[in-house]
Amino acid sequence: MDLIIVESPSKAKTISKYLKGKYRVDASGGHIRDLPQKKLGVAVDKNYEPKYVTSPGKEETIARLTDEAKKADKIYLATDPDREGEAISWHLQTVLGLDESGENRIEFNEISPKAVERALKSPRKINYNLVDAQQARRVMDRLVGYKLSPLLNNKIQNGLSAGRVQSVALRLVVDREREIQAFKPEEYWNVNAELQDSEKKFSPFKAALEKFEGKKFKIGNKAEADAVLAALGAGSYSVAGVKNSVAKSHAPAPFTTSTLQQDASNKLGMTAPETMLMAQHLYEGLDIGGEHVAFVTYIRTDSTRVSTEAQDAAREYIAERFGKEYLPEKPNFYASKKGAQDAHEAIRPIDLTRTPESVKKLLDRKHFAVYKLIYERFIASQMAEALYDAMQIEVKNGDYTFKASGKTLRFAGFTAVYQETKKEDEEEGKGLLPPLAEGDGLASLGVKAEQKFTKPPVRFTDASLVKAMEDKGIGRPSTYASIISVLTKRKYVTKDGKYMIPTEIAFRITDMLVQYFTDIMDVGFTANMEEQLDQIEEGGKDWHAIVSAFYPPFEEKLRFAGTDGDEKTDIPCPKCGSMMVRKTGKYGKYLACSNYPKCSNIVSEGETEVSETPCPKCGSMMVVKSGRYGKFLACPNYPECKSTLPYGEKPEDVFEGVCPECGKPTKKLRSKTGKLYYGCSGYPDCKFMSWDIPTGEKCPDCGSALVKTARGTLKCSNKECAYKPPKPTGEAEKA
Repeated sequence: MDLIIVESPSKAKTISKYLKGKYRVDASGGHIRDLPQKKLGVAVDKNYEPKYVTSPGKEETIARLTDEAKKADKIYLATDPDREGEAISWHLQTVLGLDESGENRIEFNEISPKAVERALKSPRKINYNLVDAQQARRVMDRLVGYKLSPLLNNKIQNGLSAGRVQSVALRLVVDREREIQAFKPEEYWNVNAELQDSEKKFSPFKAALEKFEGKKFKIGNKAEADAVLAALGAGSYSVAGVKNSVAKSHAPAPFTTSTLQQDASNKLGMTAPETMLMAQHLYEGLDIGGEHVAFVTYIRTDSTRVSTEAQDAAREYIAERFGKEYLPEKPNFYASKKGAQDAHEAIRPIDLTRTPESVKKLLDRKHFAVYKLIYERFIASQMAEALYDAMQIEVKNGDYTFKASGKTLRFAGFTAVYQETKKEDEEEGKGLLPPLAEGDGLASLGVKAEQKFTKPPVRFTDASLVKAMEDKGIGRPSTYASIISVLTKRKYVTKDGKYMIPTEIAFRITDMLVQYFTDIMDVGFTANMEEQLDQIEEGGKDWHAIVSAFYPPFEEKLRFAGTDGDEKTDIPCPKCGSMMVRKTGKYGKYLACSNYPKCSNIVSEGETEVSETPCPKCGSMMVVKSGRYGKFLACPNYPECKSTLPYGEKPEDVFEGVCPECGKPTKKLRSKTGKLYYGCSGYPDCKFMSWDIPTGEKCPDCGSALVKTARGTLKCSNKECAYKPPKPTGEAEKA
């Protein structure tokens, strides 16, 4: 039986159901290999080659897939149709020992019986350009994150992280907050008149003051507003011009990853990570009514293209459901944004007969809401324009010109299915205006001047940050949600309702990175890097060359950032003798050896006094430190050597006796009751202790330690041993 390997168990379940047991379908659970978690994993000195290791917890998965691969007649790698999916397939091919040039890769934009069967008929080789683009991104992100994060932890506080794209996104949020903080509101006044035809046949309407002497102007304070009101009160109103037209509103394009996240945020109040989780489930398949069904096409895309087959199905559905007048003469096509990969279709429903109404009771609230949004947006994208009867009236009062506008819906078009999110103030101007003609006189029912103040920029929401990242070319569809998730989880931003507020630590991180790494924190630089990754995918560039052009200058900046602000001293390093430098860290100033990385010795400021006492264990000169109980002596080679001595005492004051087990000196120690005893200085490797002074020798009869009492008498430490050490020669003669 042939074997198909996908990423997710849910996806495997859906495909297995569609293929009705003809194939064995299993899941890798994502990447089975990656860079190591606690090491750099990139050979900087060997052309930046990545060192892949088995992903944690994937040993059993690899063993199972290896066993299944041995039994399979043919193996198909059916991971997602993007760079990440291609890389997962490549890792599977490598680990399972498949032929590098074998045609075992299949891909499909939707999980449907037709799409899967079609893919199985046309397997291909692994696309190594896609793999290289993914490797380049992974290596770049590892180099930046792995190198920058320790710098942040050292200079600001522990637990911080930086990322090539994440940090630029954070800068957008921080810069916006600073704009808000620096914003100074400016006063202005709006003047609106309520007017009616002179015969009062029609309803009143409102007109806004727009021009003075034919030019747009602003009223800056109350005195100016009062002067305008006085002038208007002395004059009369008449119609200066009328313009009637038919306004058109074109249907929006079907969803991309970005626009789905924006719409779900605006209409459903869902975060970007939450939206993508629901969409992922709809793509992979859900259990409904006793069957496992996939609902939508691949959900990580920046393309607005749809297949001809899907377009035809939509037009048939629209004609049947709404009538042929709701169909445009030609199918609607949408241009993708500059830089879009266009590798697969826009996000759309797989089966139009599976309407939101038909599955409402089968899906939970959030899955249903996202599916309904995707379904209705796709149907709307293939519908005719909405038409409005629009009217504009220009009103004169002396040198002042007012403007009134209104519109009413003439033909619903796509709005019969889908309503776009309205911006503030867009509700104004709805409804028809009275049928007036140029020269008609108007009666004033009242004129009001309203004080206003300019508003600061609006804080980012999930939707607006995703849009900003997309517009500026930061990241790709697959990364938007994860970036926002990291900013939230790391507590770099908090939420006030749906709005993002950077925390104090976000300002410090951004300022430090901007100071030392202007290119990495530059939006244009990051966007250019995305373009270079695209060039790798297209086969025009070697990924090693792009990384090697980036890393050396970055490493130089990293080195400078790590030493900037260092102050030279004439204090010798207790470990190697090189001069120490004074650094500033998150806990204040400290001294570090200038011979780093050969010597990584650091000591706190004020604890650099070198004593004249050698370490009893390793011989290095001990340094004076301060603890909770005052000063003490410590070995400078900590943590390799953890020897300590009371301050002011010499080794002979603290050490007496020799350990019979390992030969190291024994220390004078006190029990909890204050009784003196002797313990090996090699503890915890050697746990020897004695109430009497050990001589370093052992009893010839029983092998226990020979000890010396406080009176100087030698004896065996074993009370049950009868051995009597011989007395010294002089003492024997006296006896």
